[in-house]
Amino acid sequence: MASDPQTLSDHVRFILRSVIDPEIGLNIVDLGLVYDVKADSEGHVSIVMTTTTRGCPATGYLKQASEDAANSVVGVTSTETQLTYDPPWNPSMIDEEAKKEMGIQ
Repeated sequence: MASDPQTLSDHVRFILRSVIDPEIGLNIVDLGLVYDVKADSEGHVSIVMTTTTRGCPATGYLKQASEDAANSVVGVTSTETQLTYDPPWNPSMIDEEAKKEMGIQ
């Protein structure tokens, strides 16, 4: 039996912080690459994310790492990751604290 869908979504979003973009060196959540995480009562998780560019060489890695991380959360029974470029990612999507760490404002 899966946990509450919102709680499960929150746990998955938290664990996605362990996925580091290999080119930038920040986690995908703080970078603003994760647009949405939804879970249902059966533990099925849907992740909607993007990459920094359409031709990003790390796309396959980021998608697989996101699914692996999500699947490690207790209560997750399956994970599907959808890549989107709408809206396209831009640096303004980076978390404010991460911007400070990177020295950008």
